[in-house]
Amino acid sequence: QVRLVESGGGSVLAGDSLRLSCTASGPALSSYVLGWLRQAPGKEREFVAAISWTEGSPWYTDAMKGRFTIARDIAKNTVFLQMNRLEPEDTAVYYCAAKRVGVGRIQTPVNYDQWGQGTQVTVSS
Repeated sequence: QVRLVESGGGSVLAGDSLRLSCTASGPALSSYVLGWLRQAPGKEREFVAAISWTEGSPWYTDAMKGRFTIARDIAKNTVFLQMNRLEPEDTAVYYCAAKRVGVGRIQTPVNYDQWGQGTQVTVSS
């Protein structure tokens, strides 16, 4: 079982940047895709970005392309989400999650079976 611990959330102004970190531990990380998903108040959880642990291939939802960048540091067992030009609509709890390779679509939250505790991101106008 993979354990995920997020950090880096906070309160910022529109246009600012934040970097979220997710430290992963557990066996066979190479069998997983690690992703960032978010849930805003009153809304369903949605996919933001993901990265293959072995190949480093990234996936993004179209709305975040160009503003958000996902990366991983294998030596530190950490996945990062760099968020630039933040908007009030980005306010949400951001979760790091792990999905087994080959199990379902990367963009579908229900396919992720390991989750961190979440970190709050608040963007004010």
